[in-house]
Order: sequence, then C-alpha cells, then structure tokens
Amino acid sequence: MASGGDGELELAAGGRMHRFPAVWLRDNCPCPQCLDPGSGQKLHDITDIPEDLTVAATEDTGESVAITYAPDGHRSVFSRSWLARHAPAEDGDQRTEDGDQRTEGGDQRTEGGDQRTEDGKDLWLAADLDPEDPGRRPEGSWPRYLAEPAERARCLDAVLRQGFVLLHDVPAENGMVLEVAASFGYVRETNYGRLFDVRVEPSPDNLAYTSREILPHTDNPYRDPVPTIQLLHCLRTADDGGDTGLVDGFCAAAALRAADADAFELLTRNPVSFGYQDKGAELQASQPLIELSARGRVRGVRFNNRSALPLRLPYAELARFYPAYRRWAELLARPERRLNLRLAPGDCLVFDNTRILHARTAFSMSQNSAGRHLQGCYADLDGLASTLAVLRRTTGAEREERP
Repeated sequence: MASGGDGELELAAGGRMHRFPAVWLRDNCPCPQCLDPGSGQKLHDITDIPEDLTVAATEDTGESVAITYAPDGHRSVFSRSWLARHAPAEDGDQRTEDGDQRTEGGDQRTEGGDQRTEDGKDLWLAADLDPEDPGRRPEGSWPRYLAEPAERARCLDAVLRQGFVLLHDVPAENGMVLEVAASFGYVRETNYGRLFDVRVEPSPDNLAYTSREILPHTDNPYRDPVPTIQLLHCLRTADDGGDTGLVDGFCAAAALRAADADAFELLTRNPVSFGYQDKGAELQASQPLIELSARGRVRGVRFNNRSALPLRLPYAELARFYPAYRRWAELLARPERRLNLRLAPGDCLVFDNTRILHARTAFSMSQNSAGRHLQGCYADLDGLASTLAVLRRTTGAEREERP
C-alpha cells in the first residue's frame, strides 16, 4: 500500500492493484460526519471537499485501511473488501453498465451499476428456453411465489435478467392481475384504467380487441415514459389460436449491431413518433426505436407499427432510414427469435415492456363460446427491482457491504 505522487492511494485488494484518487476516497468516506448511519446517505456535498485534497498518510490495519487527507486532516477508514468491490476502472478494463468489470486478463468483478442495459441481461433465442427443459424457461408457481421468499426472488430476478416470468396457478378470477402487480410494486394506471380486458369487442378502438393476428410489438410507445412492465393474466383461452409470442428485443438489437452497424446507428439516432387517440385521450411521444445508454449500450426498444406516425426526417435521411427499419422488422419477425406460449387459464405473464416484444396469433370463436379473455395491467421495473433488493437483503443473500 502506498500514497501515489498525485495524492492518490495505491492498494492491493481482491488480487489486483488498484488506484484511488483522494477526492474519490473522501467523497465515499463512511465516517458518521460524512455518511448518515441511519439512512446511509451522504451528509456532504462535492463542493465541501477541498479542491487541493491529497492523501497525506495511510495506515494498514489488515482488513481495513485508514487514510488521512491534507490539507484538512480528515480521516477515513475503509474495509479492503469494500474498496476491491467498488474500485474505479483501470486502463485496459472494460466495465459493463451493470457494474461488471472485465479486464484484459479476463478477470471479472461485480458492483452496482445500470442493470437496465444489455450488459445486465441474459439474452436469448427461443431455442435457449427449451420447454422440454423446465430449468431453462423462467416459470414459477403463484402459491410458492407467495409462500417462499426465495421463490419470489427467483421469479423477480428472471424478469430483470431474462425479461419475463410465467406464473402458473394464479386464480382465474377477475382482478387477480392487480394482486400479482401489487406483490412486487405499484400498478401504473393509464387511460386504459388500472386494468384492461383483452377480448373481442364489438366496436374496438384498438386492434388488440379483435381476433386478428398481432405482430411482435411493445406497448404504449406513444407514452413518455412508457410503462416498463406489462402483465397479462389468462382467464379463458380461445377455441383455436390466440397463442402468445415473445421476442427478446435486446438480443435482436445486438444481432443487428453485429450484422449491420449502419442500420443500427440509424435506428438509435433518429426519433420515431408514435400516437394514440380516442374519445378521451390523445397521446404522442418520440423516441428512437433502439434506445442507448450514455455509454452506447442497448437500454430499451420501442416497436409498434400500428401506432407509428408519419416520419418527418429530411428526404435523404428517410431514404436511408426505411431500409434499416425494414431490416429491424424482419429480424424481429424471424421464427427462431419467437418463443411461443399457449397460455392456460390461471397463467400470468410478467414481462419487461422496454425489452420484450409480445405477439399473438389470430384466433377463432365458435358461436356459443365465451371467447379468449385476458386481463392486463402495467407496472414499473424500479418497483420490482426494489422489492427484489429488499428480499435479498432480508434473506441475507447478496447483501451490500458497507465500507
């Protein structure tokens, strides 16, 4: 352990040599003057830290490191394990946005980060979720989900990692979809209400309320922000058809980037406007079909040709955009990307609406049939992620370590 020439700390921890700027260390000081013991929130502002701060002295106590700063003499004590887990990236490292840091030697360590990007996901094709192998498809039992915190955590983690979970044995009763949403977060009410019925209507204001085929799409791209979680609970199946399809949009976006970087760039750079209008609502939003994070990683997809408004790009850009748009649509429609599910009464599908596109095959209704009936609602990923974090904390799994 040593103080560097620029007032930094050099420390061997976790099998690696790390460098910590003095200002980074002071900004993350865990002492009671800097960090509220009850809430864990910082008590200082970045402007409270001296501009000319340096590491004046260090003391190695084995499991901990004590640091004294100049010019103010403030003292911090960090555990070595915390420093190793939260160390800044070094030259040659590639830190993914879910917090994984991969080095040139292949080392990897995990810490907090943006787990909404592709780097925090398990990307899949339909064949990766073989129905003959029950361990590969994210499914769960509603009674076990309610009774066992570990099962609930596993199911919620599947939504974050694989984009969806299929819960079986949810009572096929009116309004139960709201109870499923309330088990991990809060219902996102929209102009469709707290819940909506997906069934054939005599005068539909949305093609979802017909028996027609619906191609892969994300819901509500005309809303800003879009609902990030969608739930669909099956109350009755169709006599014939009406199967549900799921497509991993992040996996498709990664494939497009690898196959056609120019098309990928066009779709991430140009906003597309979507709209919805009925007697009581008029909604419009504009976003790229593929959303990137600040570091250029895929963070969301929007795709709903039924709701797309006329593009108003310059002529030359339009001429380039449409072939890219078509290639993206063709990629999403490939059979190997679509996981087909036959929802039974009591099945409830919970999925990430910013990543997973859903579809439906056409279906028929006999004269005396009550017809296919699903109930849906919206929720948000932050509530689900919070519930999962609390579950892990209270069960002792993956507990975040304090400095």
